[in-house]
Amino acid sequence: MKPENIKVACSNCNLRELCMPVGLAPGELQRLDDLVATRRKIKRRETLFRNGEPFTSLYAIRTGVFKTRVTSEDGRDQVTGFQMAGEIIGLDGIVNDQHTCDAVALEDSEVCVMPFERIEELSREVTALQRHVHQIMSREIVREHGVMLLLGSMRAEERLAAFLLNLVQRLHARGFSRSELVLRMTREEIGSYLGLKLETVSRTMSKFAADGMVEVEQRNVRILDPEALRRIVNPPGC
Repeated sequence: MKPENIKVACSNCNLRELCMPVGLAPGELQRLDDLVATRRKIKRRETLFRNGEPFTSLYAIRTGVFKTRVTSEDGRDQVTGFQMAGEIIGLDGIVNDQHTCDAVALEDSEVCVMPFERIEELSREVTALQRHVHQIMSREIVREHGVMLLLGSMRAEERLAAFLLNLVQRLHARGFSRSELVLRMTREEIGSYLGLKLETVSRTMSKFAADGMVEVEQRNVRILDPEALRRIVNPPGC
């Protein structure tokens, strides 16, 4: 591979508005281009980083989808999140300089490698980058609170409806359909994330289809009645 194919310019990336600060001066944008060391391709089912590995970089997902997972004391894998193009992963390693989860590609993917030392150096000079990193970390805290709410107080139907609505909303922000999505994760992985058994995920999805809210064909899902899904998550009168 030629060196020019390894280097990627943030200024020309179509995901720039999703993963980089907006409103930067040309000079600042050039500095950000220098931030990304390389691109790295990760094959489906391969691991980008593992629990316990030294933390050196954050990763901006350029293409593909990842899941993060932790292993419980009894040896079971628990899915903690799904990340897609334009999102940053690796934040778990900042606290103790080592990763606390595994990041696994759910399809052939590509990431931009951003050495954290370089991010820290540049953040001191480009305040918009520092603010952006803080926003990403804050968003992660808010997401975790949302997951805790999901797992703590919602019924199975509410959990799955909230998951589908969130997924299609994130995909739409990336230029995809507002109503159609391909599930890159298995129903078992969805169940692990939502704290539901595989049978419950399948049964609830079938109920949504029978009620005319979604159309399901293997991993292809079409949202037919988003308002009905929203009413499940936020019942009238709440």
